[in-house]
Amino acid sequence: MLATRASAAKRLARSFATVVDTKASGVKVAAVDNGQPTTAVTVLVKAGSRYEPSPGVAHTLKNFAFKSTAKRSTLGTVRESELYGGVLSASLSREYLALTTEFLRGDEPFFTSLLVSVLTSTKFHPYEYSEYVLPVVRDESTAASQSPSSLALEAAHALAFRTGLGAPLLAGPHAHVSLESVKSFAASAFAAGNVAVIGTGIDSARLAELVDKSLAETPLPTASSSPTSSSKYFGGSTRIDSHSGPQAVFVGFGTTAPSAALSVLTTHLAPPAALKWPSVPRSSTTLTPVYLPYSDAALAGVLVQGPDANGVKEAAKGLVDKLKKPLTAEELKAAVARTKFDAAASIESRDGLLSAVGKKIFSNAEASVESTLAALDKVDAATISKTASDLTKATPTYVAVGDVHALPYADEIGL
Repeated sequence: MLATRASAAKRLARSFATVVDTKASGVKVAAVDNGQPTTAVTVLVKAGSRYEPSPGVAHTLKNFAFKSTAKRSTLGTVRESELYGGVLSASLSREYLALTTEFLRGDEPFFTSLLVSVLTSTKFHPYEYSEYVLPVVRDESTAASQSPSSLALEAAHALAFRTGLGAPLLAGPHAHVSLESVKSFAASAFAAGNVAVIGTGIDSARLAELVDKSLAETPLPTASSSPTSSSKYFGGSTRIDSHSGPQAVFVGFGTTAPSAALSVLTTHLAPPAALKWPSVPRSSTTLTPVYLPYSDAALAGVLVQGPDANGVKEAAKGLVDKLKKPLTAEELKAAVARTKFDAAASIESRDGLLSAVGKKIFSNAEASVESTLAALDKVDAATISKTASDLTKATPTYVAVGDVHALPYADEIGL
């Protein structure tokens, strides 16, 4: 059974290793077909918050997904998708906007055409902007503002990178986003050089054929990659007063060179529990590893959360002490093994595959679990020691969210 799973993982990885350029449209396509009864097609666009001209534009554009196009009204899009039993969704990251359709195998012509129509002919009606889009933007922003973990990670990105990757992911409560700015951003982002298509449950050649056919009538304009400056790490400290949710502290560091060693070190600092149902109660204070690699940077650290500020402080102090200590051979072996497991397990889900391929497809880099595991196998004590040393010499990124009168300052936990 283990051999079968390993073999399946290798087939999955190899299928994603080669990126196909469509013949006519020039859009990059990658797909894997494992014989499953359902198919998913995602259009990945370099339209994340790092590329937006002003705060909130990318977030607003995300919520215009699957609204009225030249082919269908919003209601028509939803009703036709329901008749096929399909599911439509959109998500936004700091680098990419993802438009996804999931459906039964065999219905790919309709849903591929639907996705392309969103790119090429969204109407951006003013009434949809005011009645459908803005209310959702406000609701999502409000929900994020009430989550200590979201607040901590948003502040951490702003401290670490300032602009670009440091731009807010969601529209702020006082951000004014005009409809014209959204239309202008979409016009520049929805271009052949900024778009890739990723599929599961479909052959790459078949998907490329469908993309070319759908774009034959209204091709995407040709554009260079989205203009943005290279990321630079700064770091810093901030405190956010919040009265909702647990007390939270983020202890982290940024780098402009994502590496396997950094992911292993993050796992070592806050290893996930190996036993899902422990025989003794767990601490109410939790440590969550955070490793967020981007195309030209990475943010790594640990999010400490708990109901009590003193408990959070003690956990954060122990975390910093652990960072400063060299790893034993056993600790290194365990951290590498768990990081390898997480990397291999991630490709078993569609979201994991999309994340793995999305980071590689625009650069034509190899996107396989074998290459990831091989890089992790090369992590040794010397590499980890150098990575930890480089991090501790740099300015840390420290965020406290909650009762700022009780939560510790950075120097109080050893930073």
